[in-house]
Amino acid sequence: MARSALHDTGADTGSLKGYVTGFILSIALTAIAFALVMKGGALPHGAVVAGIFGAAVLQILTHLHYFLHMDTSSSARWNVMAMIFTLLIMFLFVGGSIWIMFDLNYRMM
Repeated sequence: MARSALHDTGADTGSLKGYVTGFILSIALTAIAFALVMKGGALPHGAVVAGIFGAAVLQILTHLHYFLHMDTSSSARWNVMAMIFTLLIMFLFVGGSIWIMFDLNYRMM
């Protein structure tokens, strides 16, 4: 496939610098979440959960940008549709999991 055909569809190939940056950010965000769990007694429970949630969202955005090359500057419609579908699936999985956990907690009490 010609290079111009890939460029017209919004597909982009990454550089070594971009992949290394994404890898380092992924490692750092994983280390932050791990440190929050290991030092959980020093912080309030809500702060630990919020920190892990924040690190998870940043991890997702890092992977989308550096490894899947999805950003808002792309003019291809399929990038936007894929991003919307990803967000919908994330909402369904996370929301459904929380709903199930609360329901199980209610039934066990």
